[in-house]
Amino acid sequence: MKEHDMNIFWKKIVNTINDGLMFIGPEGRIIMVNKAFETLTGYDAAQAAGMSCTMLGCDTCERFMQTSANTIWCKLFEPGQQDMKKCRCLIRRKDGSFLQVLKNASVLRDENQAVMGVVETLTDISELAKLDEKVHLLSRQYDRQDDFYGIVGRSPRMRQVFDMIKKAAESTAPVIILGESGTGKELVANAIHLHGARKNGPFVQLNCAALNEAVLESELFGHAKGAFTGAFTSRIGRFEAANQGDIFLDEIGDIPISLQTKLLRVLESGRFERVGDITPIQTDARIITATNKNLEELIKQEKFRQDLFFRINVIPIHLPPLRQRKQDIPLLITTFLQRLNTKTGKAIKGLDNQTLNLFMDYLWPGNIRELKNALEYAFVVADTTFIGRYHLPRHLTDAPLPDQEPVFPRDTKPFLPDEKAALIQALKKTNGNQTQAARLLSITRVTVWNRMKKHGIDLKRVLSV
Repeated sequence: MKEHDMNIFWKKIVNTINDGLMFIGPEGRIIMVNKAFETLTGYDAAQAAGMSCTMLGCDTCERFMQTSANTIWCKLFEPGQQDMKKCRCLIRRKDGSFLQVLKNASVLRDENQAVMGVVETLTDISELAKLDEKVHLLSRQYDRQDDFYGIVGRSPRMRQVFDMIKKAAESTAPVIILGESGTGKELVANAIHLHGARKNGPFVQLNCAALNEAVLESELFGHAKGAFTGAFTSRIGRFEAANQGDIFLDEIGDIPISLQTKLLRVLESGRFERVGDITPIQTDARIITATNKNLEELIKQEKFRQDLFFRINVIPIHLPPLRQRKQDIPLLITTFLQRLNTKTGKAIKGLDNQTLNLFMDYLWPGNIRELKNALEYAFVVADTTFIGRYHLPRHLTDAPLPDQEPVFPRDTKPFLPDEKAALIQALKKTNGNQTQAARLLSITRVTVWNRMKKHGIDLKRVLSV
């Protein structure tokens, strides 16, 4: 086969490869690309030829580049430098959008070890990245024998929440989840996504309270290379990543007022610009927000835009605090015990009766998160089959009783000089009910139990006298 025919033959082979391929000369200029490269990047072969390989803005290549005297040099060309193998990176297409790829790069040398150039292959892994996110999301629901996408509850209040989740999932309108810290707002957002029509799209999350204004803007909308100090590469934002899916903005009440205008524009038009860039980007992402703050009060204080509030407050879902659905506490305990037993290898069967009563009486200001943390603490401390009150964090055993005013009979004083006599009197008046006796004395039920033990009070003997 003649050399001309051989070149045509190899060109056809290269163009049948599904991965993007480009050959870069020693000076860093693109010499040749295949058809798959044109499809992936949007650059045709004629446009790409002669351009610098840095036109793709690859974030991984930034680590291999060094600049000297206005000359960019790739470290891959240095003697002894290893090839780039299976690097996940982000490249910029011709239209300004970004693509996640798996890159391999190898240096070609002649028989005298002189550098001829570099061959790079680009494999589109954008769909794989979406699947990775989906697996991560679904793994959080794995082995959960509870009610609804990982949300534990069978009380009437939670049944109402489940109904609202189903209805919200059928819509593409903005959803706002309202509830105290620790009530499970993130799980509700997950459930809306997994139950909705966009479940096959990405689910992107961002906590707006965890970042300062500059970083938050970059996270939301992305930034161009050189937009600010430290912006060594271009980066896509959460809205762009959530295209064709859902974006969940937690703690929306903490977003700075200066960013609320830009956020409002995205919600109204679906368009935005990356920080440091003027090219408009279109996105189709349904927004789900959550907050534990009173947004209407923030509006009065001019800390939250009223028009933004109306835009996100289309489908509100109110999550009740744990103290308003105490009948779910035993189910929550059972669920968390099963998970912790699996995680730790222990075989704790449950809580003893006194500890269960304590859990039912406690107000749980930290809601489900606090209950879970208390059980995790108990699993570290306990070496018995059942968890007792002495296995719990101190703040829990010393906590006040529920938000009910103590009821004192007219002939009973809440504080008597004789501690033992006061306790006996209260136990008699409540027919031995330690919780009611605690309320009479304005102390905790645990304190009643401790004082009975301290003074050697036999409940049966007290009631028989």
